[in-house]
Amino acid sequence: MLTILLVIIALALVFDYINGFHDAANAIATIVATKVLTPFQAVCWAAFFNFLAYWVFGFGVADTVAKTADTMQINLIVILAGVIAAIIWNLITWWFGIPSSSSHTLIGGFAGAAIAHAGLDVVVWYNEGKAGHMPTGVLVIIGFIVLAPLIGAIVSYAISIWLLHSAKRSIWPKLFTLTLMVVTVIFIDSKMIYYRDIPHPSFDSKFLSVIFESHNLKWLLVAFIILSVSSFCLIFSFLNQNQSTAWLKKMQLLSSAAFSLGHGGNDSQKVMGIIAAAVVVYINTSGVNITDLPSSLQVSLPSIGANGEELTGHMPAWIPLACYSAIAIGTLSGGWKIVKTMGSKITKVTPFEGVTAETAGALTLYFTEHLKIPVSTTHTITGSIIGSGVTKGVSAVKWGVTIKLLWAWGLTIPVSAALAAILYYILSFFIVI
Repeated sequence: MLTILLVIIALALVFDYINGFHDAANAIATIVATKVLTPFQAVCWAAFFNFLAYWVFGFGVADTVAKTADTMQINLIVILAGVIAAIIWNLITWWFGIPSSSSHTLIGGFAGAAIAHAGLDVVVWYNEGKAGHMPTGVLVIIGFIVLAPLIGAIVSYAISIWLLHSAKRSIWPKLFTLTLMVVTVIFIDSKMIYYRDIPHPSFDSKFLSVIFESHNLKWLLVAFIILSVSSFCLIFSFLNQNQSTAWLKKMQLLSSAAFSLGHGGNDSQKVMGIIAAAVVVYINTSGVNITDLPSSLQVSLPSIGANGEELTGHMPAWIPLACYSAIAIGTLSGGWKIVKTMGSKITKVTPFEGVTAETAGALTLYFTEHLKIPVSTTHTITGSIIGSGVTKGVSAVKWGVTIKLLWAWGLTIPVSAALAAILYYILSFFIVI
């Protein structure tokens, strides 16, 4: 049984690698299309920030994915079938240049194999969130198939309109921008965890401990993105066309880096969740005590104790490090077929659309990660590109291509689930646990 666990871990990291080159287009398509960076420079840039996400994001999304199905009612064959199905679907969509969701492929595969093993009730369809928290479950994830691109499109459209008005020599856009900057600072201050509230400070310096607290880093990045765009808006009307294009190209480096961080933090956590679930299932089905396992495999999921107290989970450092490394290496490999679809087939992308789409995509990913919702980076950036394109007129968006993408998105979970169920029955015939 330990062999199956190790095979699952290896295949999960293979999936993470494939996820990297499959979804590389999400982060680099616009920056390549606008010729800000060459393809090689772009994948190196994206891969670096994919890996950097290791120090920025927590494990909230990983916990949500790990609890897709009740780990007390499934076995390792379920997870093995789910991961293999996800790999197969990812490779098929990559081959045909379809920017489908790696996230939904993985969750669909996991859920489909679990249903084949123990029926519909084994899947965690919906869980009420704690006070002040979002509900979780597969139905919430399915809901965000629609909501993630919609939020990305709305945010991107709003940023585009803001920039377009800022290009005019009027006092009102500047007053709006200054107000937004003040509101942003106040909001971020309310979200910060200060030194006295940090349970285990990482540095002797109070300043460094606050700045590099992972929770704070994420919100400081949000502030940096909004304040950077705001600063550009204040000077936009004083620039000629060549100067504004040059500034927008520089800003695209920032926006693509921000989106790559979000991509790394969001997508790597899903694989971390699968590995964590596999270890927990191994412990549950083998009868091994967690303390008898090597420290590298001592994984526990957050749970509620006998007295109603919250028990924090534990994940060995090698798991997130391996997952972030795999997705970064995968991104370095690139996914050029999907780059073409994302960078030119949906709408013509200029530095203006690149900045607005990537900024909107990054902000959407940061907020959904904060809510512990595993959304699709593919859906998010596609919606953001459409939102930017709509500002030039509805006809500027190539809706024929967009509708084909929507079909692929809608089919991803059911096809992955069906494929995983078939694989589960085949594997169960050959593997006895």
